[in-house]
Amino acid sequence: MNFDTLFHRKGLGGKKWDEAHIHTGVTAERSLPMWVADMDFQPPACVIDTARRITEAGDFGYFCRMEDFYASVAWWQENRHGWTIDPRWCLTTFGLGNAIAITLQTFSQPGDAVAFFTPVYHEFQMKTERNGRTARHLPLAKEGGKYVLDWDRYDALMTGAEKILIISSPHNPAGRVWTRDELRSIADFCVKHDLLLISDEIHNDLVHPGHTHIPMAVACPDILDRLIMMNSASKTFNLAGLRTGNVIIPDETLRRRFAHAIGALDISPNLYGVRMTQAAYSPEGAAWVDALCAYLAGNAAVMAEGIAQIPGLSFMPMESTYLAWIDFSGTGMAPGEFTARVRDDAHIGTSPGAPFGTGGETCLRFNIGTQRSRVIEAVERLQVAFRDLQ
Repeated sequence: MNFDTLFHRKGLGGKKWDEAHIHTGVTAERSLPMWVADMDFQPPACVIDTARRITEAGDFGYFCRMEDFYASVAWWQENRHGWTIDPRWCLTTFGLGNAIAITLQTFSQPGDAVAFFTPVYHEFQMKTERNGRTARHLPLAKEGGKYVLDWDRYDALMTGAEKILIISSPHNPAGRVWTRDELRSIADFCVKHDLLLISDEIHNDLVHPGHTHIPMAVACPDILDRLIMMNSASKTFNLAGLRTGNVIIPDETLRRRFAHAIGALDISPNLYGVRMTQAAYSPEGAAWVDALCAYLAGNAAVMAEGIAQIPGLSFMPMESTYLAWIDFSGTGMAPGEFTARVRDDAHIGTSPGAPFGTGGETCLRFNIGTQRSRVIEAVERLQVAFRDLQ
């Protein structure tokens, strides 16, 4: 669990490091990729050992015992989040991006609107548009330096064409951990506007000490007939390349429709994704996650302290995830100018805020799921890049 040990990923074929120049424009040899949500930590030994055993056995044929996998998902939710689920509620997709796309196709029609609170994970908008649906932005407000739900605005923004609401819980990119009362208000909004609710909880395990994630199904069990829960080991254990997502649907009618859709597409899980996730969802995996969350909170503290020394930059307090959301509006610079300084002067590859939707235009997202030394270096580079403001 020594997260300080540098993991040199460049040249291994990983998108974060080997395609950073394509996606962020950073080209210098000393560039720091801090963009896509992919950590620079290897998963725990129990996960790596499982992959090794599969490889050494040399049996890559059709496999069975999926009931063991779903039992491990149920164990994890019960022990980590206090959510008791029936393993039969679980379905598996090629990651949660795939799951969201299938849900849009199954439960809405082309031209229907899909709502989400912005700024939010940019793929919500992209998947909505790719599937011929219309995105409905419900802008978040700021209170006490963090995002809050702005119910005074949302009813007026709804047109009646909306069929689905997608939420990010905990929130990407700002790391908000929604409270029970906030989740309740979201549920009531869905009932009022007759919306299916997709709760994307892929970051549910990455909660910083002092905060608690509450699954939507736990906070609001009365809306299970309109709720589709999604989570995965991919962000928690850095297993995104395994393309394995958990879709948990307590309501039988919704579950039957979703199961029919994935059956029609002949979607089935892969051997490594199933077995490695099953290994992760264990007491050993839990201990590793506890240590990881404490380390990420330390990285967040380093980043927050360093950003506080740069006039005009605002660091949104992190309650979860490894995604830091920094607002540059106080500099008075246009997005092109502050982005260029970060990219060309600090040589840091980030995710631009505009694609995250309304409210993200003046921000950049930094991935601090990396070794502490790299976070310290990033802070130092930013302070140099904006030294004329100090």
